[in-house]
Amino acid sequence: MIFVLHRTYFPEGTQGMLLLDGQFICYTIELPWIQNKRNISCVPEGLYTLQKRYSSKFKYHLHLKNVIGRSLILIHPANDAKKELEGCIAPVSYHTGIGKGNSSRKAFHKLTSLALPALAKNTPVQLRITSSLSYFKSQYYN
Repeated sequence: MIFVLHRTYFPEGTQGMLLLDGQFICYTIELPWIQNKRNISCVPEGLYTLQKRYSSKFKYHLHLKNVIGRSLILIHPANDAKKELEGCIAPVSYHTGIGKGNSSRKAFHKLTSLALPALAKNTPVQLRITSSLSYFKSQYYN
């Protein structure tokens, strides 16, 4: 199972659209791209393995493994990237501004209802992060 996150970068934050097998799952929000700096940047584009993780703060959530130069990059609920994220990814139901969204818990539940059962069956779950420009190029120029 490979989720694909298509991103658009802005100075104030990063907007995304998450798909599985070409089907829309939810939108995402992240911090802006600041050269992969810890706690203030979104993660680099690439392919990451997702793992189930538990914490008292977020309960069950998803952890991106092997992010170069970073640790504990999570997918968890949040509606404002600058106020609630430290380099993580937040699923949201709608974008309400750059790096902002709403109904994050609803979007998070939709995502985890797909990913967590697969992980429980030991099915590999991955996240491919790419820019929207790369996505649109592949759709129209190949």
